[in-house]
Amino acid sequence: MKNQNPVFIAIVFALAFALAPVIQAARPGGGPDPTSAGATHQPSVEGEQLPVITINSAGNVLRGKTGSFILEMKPALMFGGMYVNFKVSGTAVAGVDYVAFASPAYLGQSGYATILVHTLPDPRASSNNQAYSVVVTLEPGAGYALGNATGGARSALIWIKP
Repeated sequence: MKNQNPVFIAIVFALAFALAPVIQAARPGGGPDPTSAGATHQPSVEGEQLPVITINSAGNVLRGKTGSFILEMKPALMFGGMYVNFKVSGTAVAGVDYVAFASPAYLGQSGYATILVHTLPDPRASSNNQAYSVVVTLEPGAGYALGNATGGARSALIWIKP
């Protein structure tokens, strides 16, 4: 014990106290933590609290411009991020109306991710003034729960306008 580094010991104690809330030790009397209920956590099959993923669009976009979908994870993960699965649908055609993008999306430590929609010039005809939709719908995956009617959106829509 006489050659221990006091700086190392201080760092270990600081990490132990910083990580204590993350571990979520068993509560006296059992049961879930009442502060973690609601739209920020949902229990998994094993009973652990999962972060909730929601999606929103940043609004409609003109052809030739870039639109975006914003994914949000609550609460954000302290040590890293996760991949979230999604599917793309709508009346717009990948490769014709926008540059194709693929699932999954990575949400980092901030708890946010952006899916960019790069629109293309209209190859159909300049007389066609039709708008086309791009819908991104979140899909279930390991380690997260999807938002619901009270806890956020599971899908979002962007219109590509002429």
